[in-house]
Amino acid sequence: MKPSAARPAQQDLEIVVLTGLSGSGKTLAIRAFEDIGYFCVDNLPVTLIPTFADLLTRSRQDIARAALVVDVREGAFLSEFPGIYEALRRGKGRRAQLVFFEADDDALIRRFSETRRPHPLAAGGSVEEGIRRERVALAPLRDLADLIIDSSRFNVHQLRRYIQEHYAPQAGAQPLSVAVVSFGYKHGLPAESDLLFDTRFLPNPFFVDGLRGRTGLDREVVGYLEAIPEYQELRRRILDLVTYLIPHYIREGKSYLTVAIGCTGGRHRSVTMAEAIGGALRAAGYAAGIAHRDLERE
Repeated sequence: MKPSAARPAQQDLEIVVLTGLSGSGKTLAIRAFEDIGYFCVDNLPVTLIPTFADLLTRSRQDIARAALVVDVREGAFLSEFPGIYEALRRGKGRRAQLVFFEADDDALIRRFSETRRPHPLAAGGSVEEGIRRERVALAPLRDLADLIIDSSRFNVHQLRRYIQEHYAPQAGAQPLSVAVVSFGYKHGLPAESDLLFDTRFLPNPFFVDGLRGRTGLDREVVGYLEAIPEYQELRRRILDLVTYLIPHYIREGKSYLTVAIGCTGGRHRSVTMAEAIGGALRAAGYAAGIAHRDLERE
């Protein structure tokens, strides 16, 4: 455990609860939270969560932020957690968020194979069967989640950077963290997206000589797209909509917003657009992170 920075007077305690599928990245995530100053607890029994929250809320150590992991290792987890979490959210002097980690079957099977650890719900059977059982068992919790993170295409460093960009305290930043994520439709929609925009109607640099092997980060692709009036208009409209919505999300108490921008493969149009939108939001003073989910995929 690592104590966080002092909590300013009148500031609510922030508690992030991490849950989700075994092998989806919860352990890596809690370490990343610890590195950015959260007071962290792994596998806290769910019956102790109310006591934990009350102690931190009244703590004289002025702990401002805490993160904890609860999952199927806790026997009473599935039956007791929803009620405990609802009470946690209603408690005075604190704000709670539930983050659910998941990954596709191929990624989970590969990770269990690499670590050679048994799946906690395999019960002597296959990893595939354990994954299936856990998905069914955790479906109600997934529905409760404030944020769903699909770690299928994250490596260790990308997941750590995602946590840092979204949860590290930023002095003077707006009270809402925005993630702008580019992706390719052929690889599936980002599960965590709140707002989704499609750039596939724009001319595709993939079919332009000299641009196919480049990405939306390269100045040649950026220049090609910026010369297209429809690109300029879409960028303006996306930015206008997002900046219009952000104050309303903040008023309703939303702390995290994921803006997903897609193209066919996730390497050209969506990447350039995500960079432009994320950069404009940062310039406007918002805490905006930019991630390119499928940039390295074929």
